[in-house]
Amino acid sequence: MANSRLRGLTWWMKWAKKEWAIAAVGFSLIVFLFTLISDSWSRRDDSNLNNPFDHTHTHDLVDLTLVRNAKNTGAFCLDGSLPGYHFQKGFGSGSNNWLLHVEGGGWCNTVSSCSSRKFTRLGSSKYMESPVPFSGILGRDPSQNPDFFNWNKVKIRYCDGASFASHPESEPKNGKSLFFRGQLIWEALMDELLSIGMSNAKQALLSGCSAGGLATLIHCDSFRELLPKDTTVKCLADAGFFLDEKDILGNRTMRSFYNDVVHLQGVAKSLHKDCVARMEPAKCLFPQEIIKNIKTPVFLVNPAYDIWQIQNILIPDASDPHGNWRNCRLSIHSCNSSQIGILQGFRNSLLKALGEFQKIKEGGMFINSCFIHCQTWMAEIWHSAKSPRINNRTIAESVGDWFFNRKAVKQIDCPYPCNPTGAGVTFLNLLLCVVESIVNPIKVFAFVKSVEIHCTIAPHPLNLEQTKNKKCGGIQI
Repeated sequence: MANSRLRGLTWWMKWAKKEWAIAAVGFSLIVFLFTLISDSWSRRDDSNLNNPFDHTHTHDLVDLTLVRNAKNTGAFCLDGSLPGYHFQKGFGSGSNNWLLHVEGGGWCNTVSSCSSRKFTRLGSSKYMESPVPFSGILGRDPSQNPDFFNWNKVKIRYCDGASFASHPESEPKNGKSLFFRGQLIWEALMDELLSIGMSNAKQALLSGCSAGGLATLIHCDSFRELLPKDTTVKCLADAGFFLDEKDILGNRTMRSFYNDVVHLQGVAKSLHKDCVARMEPAKCLFPQEIIKNIKTPVFLVNPAYDIWQIQNILIPDASDPHGNWRNCRLSIHSCNSSQIGILQGFRNSLLKALGEFQKIKEGGMFINSCFIHCQTWMAEIWHSAKSPRINNRTIAESVGDWFFNRKAVKQIDCPYPCNPTGAGVTFLNLLLCVVESIVNPIKVFAFVKSVEIHCTIAPHPLNLEQTKNKKCGGIQI
């Protein structure tokens, strides 16, 4: 029964033939649209914004680097391969500043699911794409990333299955070749980054998306301790504030899943000792508990209607056997009044969970009403003319105001559907989701970049009911 309820969380498992067929149709449609706009590219002036394939844009493609000392310290991905990262050197006034961004990718909670994960980029560096585009918070264009464009930037690849908190003592002894080395990977990565210049950082921001956002919260204080006392160090979690909420049938699906992850991979050793001493470790993996013990300043970027949490915590597949929520799970615009009421209740639960955090002077937040997951890694959402805004400030501007102490930032959007600036991001989110597992991610990135100005001004997002792809939710899960 538990495995049935958690089926939606292991989204990266192989698709069925029907799902592949549907995805192929979606891909064909995108290829068709790509063909339609290709002529207009050739007529445009050369510019980084209008021509994503211009050779002047190649500096945004960053190669994969494997951690040099990982083998000596036993810091291996699930399959035993070496972990990796992408590094782009800073310049000018940003030469001594560092921004780290931890990749998302869910978790594995059984030997079987972790074994399957070994054959993906989330369990092995053998399958990691390279080079990858840097955009959004990792971007080098000052018009798209005004405060951090010239910093040293690192994208940390995720390949352990437990938000860099697994421990080898929990590895299976039944002959299954699985390496639970998340904590060791984290330590090896930090050692290497310190050796190539991070030890001299004047300012540093640790960030991450989804499961990477959770890793950011878990390791925030230890990251602060690695750097000189006079270094300004802060942390940013994007779509990493997962709620310990019951689903629509009253089951604690997410807590059950986290309980499996914690016990399978020995995660408790990486959680705060005071929390583990007073409650079951699985509860301590939820950000609501983690932030109670973090001393380093933290900023939370989170949609009030997080599409991944709605599809996997509030309304997992097993909770909707008759498909009453099928359309609503794919697009908030397709929800009826009763369903909207339940989603508003989920939003209220998020705000309640953030109640104590809002009182922390050094903390910051940007809680918008978009139906999306991660928002910081893509320029069109991070900072552009079409970005979602609260009080006329983009996510990038809000994060910058907070990091540089320009002003206090506790931005909470009004409930859906009052803010029109988030209306277009659903299209981008689902468009990426349809194609990201099928085509080269660089081309996906460039394609979405080129059509952004057209799709975000549409009055309604693309109706993806036709895709029937229930597992297609966030940009990075």
